Amino acid sequence: MNIKIKFPDGSIKEYPKNISPLEIAESISHGLAKQTIVAEINGILVDLKSKIANDAAVKLFKFDSKEGKKVYWHSTAHLLAQAVKELFPNIKIAIGPAIDNGFYYDFDKAVPFTDKDLEKIEQKMKELSKLNAEYKRQELTKKEAVRLFSGLKEDYKLELLEAIPDDEIISTYTQGNFTDLCRGPHILDTGKIKAIKLLKTSGAYWRGDAKNKMLQRIYGVSFPSNKELNTFLYYLEEAKKRDHRKIGKELDLYSFSDEVGPGLVLWHPNGAMMRSIVEDYWKKRHFAENYKLVKTPHIGKAGLWEKSGHLGFYNESMYSPIEVDDQQYYLKPMNCPFHIAIYQSQKRSYRELPIKYAEMGTVYRYENSGSLHGLMRVRGFTQDDAHIICTPDQLDNEIEEVIEFSLNILKAFGFKDFEIYLSTMPEKAVGEKEDWDKATTSLEKALKKLEIEYEVDEGGGAFYGPKIDIKIKDALNRSWQCSTIQFDFNLPTRFEMEYIGEDNQPHRPFMVHRALLGSMERFFGTLIEYHAGNFPVWLCPIQVKILPISDHYIEYAKKVNDELKKSGIRSEVDFKNEKIGYKIRESEMQKIPYMLIAGQREKESNSVSVRRHGEGDLGSFQINEITERILSEVEGKK
Repeated sequence: MNIKIKFPDGSIKEYPKNISPLEIAESISHGLAKQTIVAEINGILVDLKSKIANDAAVKLFKFDSKEGKKVYWHSTAHLLAQAVKELFPNIKIAIGPAIDNGFYYDFDKAVPFTDKDLEKIEQKMKELSKLNAEYKRQELTKKEAVRLFSGLKEDYKLELLEAIPDDEIISTYTQGNFTDLCRGPHILDTGKIKAIKLLKTSGAYWRGDAKNKMLQRIYGVSFPSNKELNTFLYYLEEAKKRDHRKIGKELDLYSFSDEVGPGLVLWHPNGAMMRSIVEDYWKKRHFAENYKLVKTPHIGKAGLWEKSGHLGFYNESMYSPIEVDDQQYYLKPMNCPFHIAIYQSQKRSYRELPIKYAEMGTVYRYENSGSLHGLMRVRGFTQDDAHIICTPDQLDNEIEEVIEFSLNILKAFGFKDFEIYLSTMPEKAVGEKEDWDKATTSLEKALKKLEIEYEVDEGGGAFYGPKIDIKIKDALNRSWQCSTIQFDFNLPTRFEMEYIGEDNQPHRPFMVHRALLGSMERFFGTLIEYHAGNFPVWLCPIQVKILPISDHYIEYAKKVNDELKKSGIRSEVDFKNEKIGYKIRESEMQKIPYMLIAGQREKESNSVSVRRHGEGDLGSFQINEITERILSEVEGKK
């Protein structure tokens, strides 16, 4: 008896009943079978040797896919745990998932792992991988699983089992003499793991809770070839050089203070100047696109957050309430309810729509201290929020405009490569299916009309509406989340938003959230790492440093500085009593775009010798010539 297998391209082929994905791959080509990591049957990831008993939709994933990497790295995490148990038999194992760039495993070890320990563990992993041990799945009852891990004295596995219902089937995976509690799936055998690198260790609380025991975490990465590993390690080193925390300190952009509080950013003059430049540009572009600027409070009454649903959905991320006049107020985690309050301050007609409110609104969310990470994850941050409130007839045009607007703004900051994702209705959602379909179609139509390539994330929308996410890709091929265009069917219903239509009857408007830069803090972190601190001239807090060769030429340097400032160029004179070579090196370290050297020859000819950061000597320029060149770069956003 044959079954029908449907492939992603829509083709259908017949195969014998109980065929495995591996056998299907082999029937297509031996090369495909060799490269396939995992399969998906009817939307569920499975081991390659799983049997297919009925008609099914099948996808095969190689390592270069998101699914393939996740399974490959999770399998390597099991190999890491096996190596640690062989070298340190008394250690207890906890959990070991795949993460964005590799994997980790947590261990209960009294003394932290050393660099020498990592070398030994890595070597042991390589030895074990060569044994080509198969990852064997076994299904047990909960009672059998408890008996197994009790015998192994793996307390953390027993704790995980406690949370599983008694009637649920438990799965384990065994490679060699090592067995782990795991849902799977996994790669075929350890021999698939060709290149391994353990990267670092750190402390980590069991289950991420500071009340629990501190465990020792080992991070690692693996690849099917040494070439891929070497490429990854190269990019890893480059990423360290671009780390926004390192560059932010070197360029004196921002800092944090334990005295002020973790996750609360202190913007220094250079960073505040850059931020002001970004905000001024943001406002100018928004006014040109007919957005209306609004400003809202930092706190709101508890009733507002109950009505919006934030106290129900986001309570754990909100700070404790403040008592004012015997009423509770909360620091705002989002700006949306305030913009709705402005909309509802008067009756609205269809003639007024669309209304587009925009705000640089500072919000506060309680992030776990362990998850704070430079500017990328903070507790107080400013969102460039906008809300577009429109009629159903206006929807397509507004979506098209906001997508174009988002991409144009991002390109002005030097970003060139983008990944676009359209996320659709999840299983649990609010709002009418008809509205979801209309909103999703509107998003899709706009992307197609603008000829923008995108991927569909089926079921990846928020419970309150479909969305488009725009991610930028940097020189290291990393993706950074920036813009989000998000429908909301939840808040308009909760707040009973209305407009009076042409029929003189009340109607519910569509509302679209739009965060273009995301949060200013995360955007700056992204901007720093994307450009490695070498910002476009228009963004630099200091565009020009004037370097007098000696104190004799300070007055001339001041004269040049005055001329540049009159033209709106941000320039400074270096008054340090140092040799010119030292001043040049320091300006290069500070990544100042232009260095203008002033000496006797320059003074006599009313000129300057010009150096460009990263390029070197550009020769002699008259003051008006270099001014025009810099202003041209600023105008062109270069």
